[in-house]
Amino acid sequence: MSESAGLMESLKRMVGTLLVIFQTRLELLSSELEEERLNIEQMVLYGSIALFFFGLAILLLTIFIVVLLWDSYRLQVLAGFIVIYFVAGLLAWNALRRVAREKSKLFSASLAALADDRDQLAPRP
Repeated sequence: MSESAGLMESLKRMVGTLLVIFQTRLELLSSELEEERLNIEQMVLYGSIALFFFGLAILLLTIFIVVLLWDSYRLQVLAGFIVIYFVAGLLAWNALRRVAREKSKLFSASLAALADDRDQLAPRP
């Protein structure tokens, strides 16, 4: 009878340990999600502000150069800016596609911790 009680107590401790490990991993996963969300929000905010001001600067520079060369080469200057902006847009589009295809590192710490747990809990020969 005492051997059976000892076995049950051992099973309870093992299940309790597994639940604690699982809870810790879920908390780590939650922390990673929150961290990634905050990081993305900051990137979007600062990226939007930067794009706004860069766009404004490019627009004003374009107007300045066209007005500066208004009497002699206005059509050629406008055509040149159209080509430059189109090429820049294509380069940005290709960069966006490349970044979108890259594999995300989201949950890498959680997956590594779970792999460590699995290795520690695996039976040793």
